Amino acid sequence: MNLILNGHKFRYEIENICRLFLPQEPVTVLWDAPEDAASGGLTAYTRLIRGEAGTTIRCVLTLEDFRQEREWTVDNADPEYRDECELRMAEKLYELFCALFGCTLQWGIVTGVRPVKLLRRLIREQGEEQALRWFRERLLVGEDKTALCRRTLEAEDKILSLSRPDSFSLYVSVPFCPTRCDYCSFVSQTVERAARLIPAYVERLNEEIAYTGALAKSLGLRLETVYFGGGTPTTLSAEQLAAVLRAVEDSFDLSALREYTVEAGRPDTVAEDKLRTLKAAGVSRVSINPQTLRNDVLRAIGRRHTVEQFYDAFALARRCGLDNINTDLIAGLPGDDAEGFYGTLEGILSLAPESITVHTLSMKRASNLVIQRRADYRAQDDAVRMVAYSARRLPQAGYHPYYLYRQSRMVGNQENVGWALDGRDGLYNVYIMDETHTILACGAGAVTKLKQPGTDHLERVFNYKFPYEYNAGLEEMLARKEQVKAFYEKYGAKTDFTACADQ
Repeated sequence: MNLILNGHKFRYEIENICRLFLPQEPVTVLWDAPEDAASGGLTAYTRLIRGEAGTTIRCVLTLEDFRQEREWTVDNADPEYRDECELRMAEKLYELFCALFGCTLQWGIVTGVRPVKLLRRLIREQGEEQALRWFRERLLVGEDKTALCRRTLEAEDKILSLSRPDSFSLYVSVPFCPTRCDYCSFVSQTVERAARLIPAYVERLNEEIAYTGALAKSLGLRLETVYFGGGTPTTLSAEQLAAVLRAVEDSFDLSALREYTVEAGRPDTVAEDKLRTLKAAGVSRVSINPQTLRNDVLRAIGRRHTVEQFYDAFALARRCGLDNINTDLIAGLPGDDAEGFYGTLEGILSLAPESITVHTLSMKRASNLVIQRRADYRAQDDAVRMVAYSARRLPQAGYHPYYLYRQSRMVGNQENVGWALDGRDGLYNVYIMDETHTILACGAGAVTKLKQPGTDHLERVFNYKFPYEYNAGLEEMLARKEQVKAFYEKYGAKTDFTACADQ
């Protein structure tokens, strides 16, 4: 499609409105061009015309015989003039797309990934009643999604209150998987291709963990949660897992730790010796993820395990004493339908996991589903029904929403929600999504996020993405962690870094 931006610089938000309706459509942007500048196809024309007293917003949407336009005038004296212009332009373009496609979207014109964080800010600025009204009337969010946001915020606030100015979380990346699922766009490497890299990777990872632990201690930081992700950390052998877990224990003060999570996401990587290793190291939470309980759908998405393997892995985790298990499901998978998803959810509920995360399929550009053009966008209605069913059924079963986020190109324009039994909320998930406190990250593809307490100021330190780069570039990544020192020197933390220098 063509997007014409005339007299304004609202490209980011306006282009994202287009993507709400056309998640995979390439967008050609034309700057300060006339309405008829585009040659055929779907064209959105947006213009800002400033007058003496007011500024006119004009939006036109054309496709073959369809042509409609919308206008709105913003008072030039409006104290929120720029924001109001951008918001009204997004609103009017949204109305035109709704008219073209004959539908409305449950999330309205919300394009950001953190709607709960947005609602929290609006409540702080406007009060709860006005903020909820703004959500519904200005952002055009439906009643159900507004209520979901409000309930999630309540759970999040309890978790956020646990964090202190000196709090941080540790993320450990193990970017290896048995195979790559077709919906995945992470930089994870399959064992088939990268097995030879793993021994050196574990050695380098343990070195980075030791350095990072010394850094955290020298700064007087307080470790709240640990999260092993990837990839699939349980791709490592029991001996390799034990070595990394031991590095964490030896390098960090775990006395204030509230949660220790390891992703055991692929059931085909779960074995008794690995689970007992996790249990012995103090891991308090694991995630075992079927995504669906249909073998035909598992085959369709390239996930090389069976439903039976998932059940076996879950039962094994229980026998090994793991009493806080999360399961991930995905709504909108190719080959699945609403009835199939309902059956999957009921099957999961029969196991009574402590938390269930319901994701909506995101059609990521680097995934095989998109690259090979195997996505079926006609399944959007099914995805909406799946997510709606989970939002009704899970509270009936005693689960509450504790974190929520959205991604671009989600089927049906839905969301991802973590649901948990009382007292079993995944703390790290909330901290990382809300950007509550610093996340110190180790491993390939990991991103350290430095949070200035009491503000929204965030700085990032990036590790090398790929395992082969990581293995060869450890000294460079340790040097990059000097940015952590500089950050805390600037924002008032302890500044004795001698312990790090000795590593």
